[in-house]
Amino acid sequence: MTQLWLVIGFVGQALFGSRFLVQWIVSERRGESVVPLAFWYLSLGGASLLLVYAIWRQDPVFILGQSFGFLVYTRNLILIARRSRAGDSGPATP
Repeated sequence: MTQLWLVIGFVGQALFGSRFLVQWIVSERRGESVVPLAFWYLSLGGASLLLVYAIWRQDPVFILGQSFGFLVYTRNLILIARRSRAGDSGPATP
């Protein structure tokens, strides 16, 4: 069972870390700093898995950090969805 939790933690960390790689690649292709939509989904997915892992570990520092991030990433996706529904693609979405 412990090995499963380690896999969950490592997958969460891989998702969370890959968001920077995605942001870097998109920015290089556009020649400007861009935060693509995929960045927020990777952030949310990574934070979710890391939060579950932190709860399993019963680590209050880790839980607090991932909980706050989870809220921020969710809010950003809500704001992007609202803007998209309003018909304004803006610079932050691909």
